[in-house]
Amino acid sequence: MTSDAHPDRPHQRIDTSRPHTARIWNYWLGGKDNYPVDEAAGEQIRQLHPGIVDYALADRAFLGRAVRHLVRDAGIRQFLDIGTGLPTVDNTHEVAQRLAPDARIVYVDNDPMVLRHAQALLTSTPEGSTDYIDADLRNVDQILEHAARTLDLSRPVALVLLGVVIFVADDEDPYGIVRRLLDALPAGSHLVLSHTITSPAMPDVDAAVAFWNENGTPRLNQRTPEQVGRFFDGLDLLEPGVVSCSRWRVGDTGAGEPAEVAMFGGVGRKR
Repeated sequence: MTSDAHPDRPHQRIDTSRPHTARIWNYWLGGKDNYPVDEAAGEQIRQLHPGIVDYALADRAFLGRAVRHLVRDAGIRQFLDIGTGLPTVDNTHEVAQRLAPDARIVYVDNDPMVLRHAQALLTSTPEGSTDYIDADLRNVDQILEHAARTLDLSRPVALVLLGVVIFVADDEDPYGIVRRLLDALPAGSHLVLSHTITSPAMPDVDAAVAFWNENGTPRLNQRTPEQVGRFFDGLDLLEPGVVSCSRWRVGDTGAGEPAEVAMFGGVGRKR
């Protein structure tokens, strides 16, 4: 097992003077890997958008359901998880290897705190493997080159992009980045993607994002549900399509349809 984690890189120093999205997300999920500045910003965002914690939890639950489906029903044994965030519970490798101990997972992130916690992500069953790459989503060639050390890119791979494409501005060609990653994967591979949306029905989300972009880092880019759906162009989009993460294949809970959250997601299969 190899890792491209280099915690002593000068550019990887942690800035605790400004809130950071990965640490705020960790705070909302009940983690301890955050600072007072992140907690304060997280609470201010919660005041602007009271449902924010619900959609953080919904996104995490969506990950679990998607991974379970891919392992159990689609036979996927390889995962490339880009923008993994800080380790919490039921990370991709834990969910996958619980069902298929031979599953292989490569995590990718460029956040210095995630880098510091890389060893927590590099646990694995003896039959499988995990690795961590310190890289930005935009560095497609670097990601693919290093992922190929752990994954067999001639066999189907699940590309997991949860809440990460939101950091790529329109002038940086987010659709092209996702397409380049998918083009390197064979038929039978899948895309699992979630994205914060903008919608007239959820004006408080826009206010929370505006606050974040004035005070935090990195900058967020919202997209409409239709624009999120464009990331799946050319793929066979699994039912129920691109929907609120809280409503993706939840089954019959006996409590009616879950409330919609501002994080939409879907799963698509490459032909």
